[in-house]
Amino acid sequence: MIKIPENKWLYLFLLSLIWGSSYILIKRALVGLSPIELGSARIVISTLILLILGFKSLKGLNRYQWKWLVITGFLGTFFPSFFFAFAQRYIDSSVAAILNSLTPIFTVLVGITLFATRMLARQLLGVLLGFIGSLGLVLGGAQINPDQSVGHVLLIISASMCYAINIHFLKHKLSEVSPMAMTLGNFVSILPLALILLFISDFFSLQNLQKSQVIKSLGFVAILAFFGTAIAKVMFNRFVKIASTVFVSSVTYTLPIVALFWGTLDGEQMSTFQLIGAVVILIGVSLAHKPTERQ
Repeated sequence: MIKIPENKWLYLFLLSLIWGSSYILIKRALVGLSPIELGSARIVISTLILLILGFKSLKGLNRYQWKWLVITGFLGTFFPSFFFAFAQRYIDSSVAAILNSLTPIFTVLVGITLFATRMLARQLLGVLLGFIGSLGLVLGGAQINPDQSVGHVLLIISASMCYAINIHFLKHKLSEVSPMAMTLGNFVSILPLALILLFISDFFSLQNLQKSQVIKSLGFVAILAFFGTAIAKVMFNRFVKIASTVFVSSVTYTLPIVALFWGTLDGEQMSTFQLIGAVVILIGVSLAHKPTERQ
């Protein structure tokens, strides 16, 4: 694999670009695939790619490390893959990206709850603004897209919470594991369940595989799996090692810009109420992020 200079700002830029483009790829893939098929196929393809790139990296992992690789595999990859797939049937890709920018706020809350991190008044204000902005996105989205429900929004928020918990566990429990071993271990851990879900779905039926739209959607999944999942996960796990937990989570503070760009090109609309909500979320993230970063 190409080695990237260990500059945290470079990692932030590249991951924002890659993951910011992932939302439109999910949207395109859902045209021909069900959420179960999309989530499962994404995991299976990503695992195969990673096995080719770094199978030998798994040697030497102990039982304690495997335990946390399983936990972080489900938290950081398995659950979010399906949460986003189900939610984006009814939520625009740009809105999903903005809601996912709540991750730094959840990172602060998880740090306080599980790791005895002290919350400052400015951070508390940021948390409150983040949730107020989310409410604005939900209410504004309901006006544009009546099919959107609170349940779909909660799926995105749940994915953000999973990411936040995962960041802390990677930092505190797997700091001695290499980025490639960490990533591949995560995917190997969740591969069996993903395969089961893929086989019990309609994915492998001859009639399904002959559909041109399914083939096209699989192309989007392959791009998503290679760049947005396999390559980006290795980069992200390296990012966790060279930057603070909240700085790492701030990748979701910048990727909405990329997602908004793709969403606009795809004809997605945002109401004024939603735009205000998005700005409020990003202000909240900024307030919650900066004090912790100095600490």
